[in-house]
Amino acid sequence: MARDFTVILHDEPGELARLAEATGQAGANIRGLAAFTGEGHGVIHLLFDDEDAERARAAIEGAGLGVADDREVLVVDVHDQPGTLGELARELAEANVNIDLAYTATGGVGLVIATDDLDNARAALE
Repeated sequence: MARDFTVILHDEPGELARLAEATGQAGANIRGLAAFTGEGHGVIHLLFDDEDAERARAAIEGAGLGVADDREVLVVDVHDQPGTLGELARELAEANVNIDLAYTATGGVGLVIATDDLDNARAALE
């Protein structure tokens, strides 16, 4: 299993470095990342394996930051070719699964999917 942490940062130089350095020093490997800015803040999604999640949270909080959201997510291996995302999204739609968040994982072609219906999502993609 994998966990997605949402961390809200100030939109200023060094904030992402502080976050990443803290988790790195704790030995928690960031497996995926999505980052957006707006209205003076950065919204960062970080992907961790379950075994790194507790250590990552402690490191983030120890750096004076907070985890705004922590949720279990799917990481689906996908083919790097045209139409793959459409096919996967269609399978989930036909299972009546709404995708709340999607981004790619590092180290290969993996798609991170957050939904409030993980059981149906897993079943649809098996």
